[in-house]
Amino acid sequence: MKKIQTPQEAVAPIPDGAVLMIGGFMCCGQPIRLTEALLAQGTKDLTVITNDAGFPDRGVGKLVVAGRIKRLIASHIGLNPTAGQKMNSGEMAVELVPQGTLAERIRCAGAGLGGVLTPTGLGTQVESGKRKMEIDGRTYLLETPLKADFALVKTSVCDRCGNAFTAKAGKNFNLVMAMAAQHTIAETDRLVEIGELDPERVTIPGIFINTVAVQGAR
Repeated sequence: MKKIQTPQEAVAPIPDGAVLMIGGFMCCGQPIRLTEALLAQGTKDLTVITNDAGFPDRGVGKLVVAGRIKRLIASHIGLNPTAGQKMNSGEMAVELVPQGTLAERIRCAGAGLGGVLTPTGLGTQVESGKRKMEIDGRTYLLETPLKADFALVKTSVCDRCGNAFTAKAGKNFNLVMAMAAQHTIAETDRLVEIGELDPERVTIPGIFINTVAVQGAR
């Protein structure tokens, strides 16, 4: 049995300065209730690993606008003008990572691997400071794993053992992020009893989830 808590209770252990993964793709599959709770809590100086900076008025984007993120690791920030402004002013450090590389670096952490070899980014600023390896006549960059203290992920249905189903495009980064953090908090739309979720529909196994966050939890 996992801890079943409200979003506010679930994010309470997240301290200032934490390294945080937040699932989702342009707010699709993003744990909005958890990010709102984190915003209300006032947690700051965060390092956030996420696909994108979202929109200024929702989810991760609101954390950017409020100045709660010290360092952002993402694949793009173009739909949140505030993110670009903060990056250019030096107020927020930004590491832009090609999207596929970002997913693989997170997956490597969850799988206990030492990194991934990819040709993506060769000949660009992406390769700056990184090791190169030649295999079968091709050159690759060694991209190291990305891990976090906490992961905030979104699920559609979750049982009390943490087994979760995430629908359609909402799957995106949620599974790999759940695997790559020391403590994973799963926001769910619907909490069910053990045995009610068909094992064939489990997207994120309960072994990767520490806390289930549901509105009005008891």
